Amino acid sequence: MLSEQSVPVVRATLPAVGGALDEITERFYAGMFAAHPELLRDLFNRGNQATGDQRKALAGSIAAFAGALLEHPDSRPDVMLSRIAHKHASLGVTSEQYKIVHEHLFAAIVAVLGDAVTPEVAQAWDEVYWLMANALIALEARLYEGRGVAEGEVWHPMEIAGRDEETADTVSFTLRHPDGRPTADFRPGQYMSVQVTLPDGARQIRQYSLSTAPGRPDWRITVKRVDGDPAGEVSSWLHAHGTVGDRVAVSEPFGDLVLPEGDGPLLLASAGIGSTPMLAMLDHLVATGSTRPVTVVHADRSPAGHAHREELRRLVDALPQGSLHLWYEEPGAADARLGRADVTALDLPEGVTAYLCGPLPFMRAVRGDLLGRGVAAADVHYEVFGPDLWLGAAA
Repeated sequence: MLSEQSVPVVRATLPAVGGALDEITERFYAGMFAAHPELLRDLFNRGNQATGDQRKALAGSIAAFAGALLEHPDSRPDVMLSRIAHKHASLGVTSEQYKIVHEHLFAAIVAVLGDAVTPEVAQAWDEVYWLMANALIALEARLYEGRGVAEGEVWHPMEIAGRDEETADTVSFTLRHPDGRPTADFRPGQYMSVQVTLPDGARQIRQYSLSTAPGRPDWRITVKRVDGDPAGEVSSWLHAHGTVGDRVAVSEPFGDLVLPEGDGPLLLASAGIGSTPMLAMLDHLVATGSTRPVTVVHADRSPAGHAHREELRRLVDALPQGSLHLWYEEPGAADARLGRADVTALDLPEGVTAYLCGPLPFMRAVRGDLLGRGVAAADVHYEVFGPDLWLGAAA
């Protein structure tokens, strides 16, 4: 909760700060990486830095958090904070790094806004920052504790035990511990990070959903090759160099888009590689003999480009109350509709809880259609692969 003296200052300056956030975050990252080049090399996603997506995500999260403090002073945006905390934990972020961010973020604010940053303004926005930072630090501490690891100590080696070419640009990797011990438990829908050392010495990190149910002797991830450098440098490395017997550094599993307990009806809607967390959820439902109603929606460019197409159908067919609805942009499948996914055409049960994963335009469209049909906003959950550029719209 913001202090009484900071509320009017933040309210008065939020338009100016919000309007300058793109420039502020650009200066912030430039200054921080100049002082700490190891952060860009070994922690931050160089692809997202190159596209500017990380700057947009940071700006959106700051603006959304400050706005929430003003509009809902007796609560905090826990959904947004939880999503960020899980991503941070999967990277091994530590509390000390928040001090580095604070130093360079406030230097950027002063550089951009100049004399407008009076002592009162600086104090008020310092309070906003530390309210958000300390909330994240506490959430991340609980996540580390829940995984039984020390702060930031999330990395361990795993061996590639299997490699399967799913489509022309998608490969699945089966991972196991080199010493043969069982894999750690996780919740269906969670992801883990993979860290690889690239030719220039950088240790870049990307997150990949675990695409089978927990409780197995190994994990599986499915990696779609992303063209372009640096955007696709990790996926391209895995496609080119990830062979059976190799070892890779992976994190503990994290992520808050997880299968809920109970027997209520579910809608699992995905597009493209966004199907991977849904596969883990479906695999778990089948393995536990679930009888809950499950409506599965998937959209893709073509049947040939749909990774795990037959596996998806097999899992849905194994559910007593499962139904599968496919859409492809290209023709060629008698069991699918042509075009983009349209949930307005489906008979959804009362009280359905929806889980979405895929490109942002797909999730925005599906979410909007669900809200239009009367599904409560609190019952629509989503996962973004990469920086969350949807914070302001759907947090």
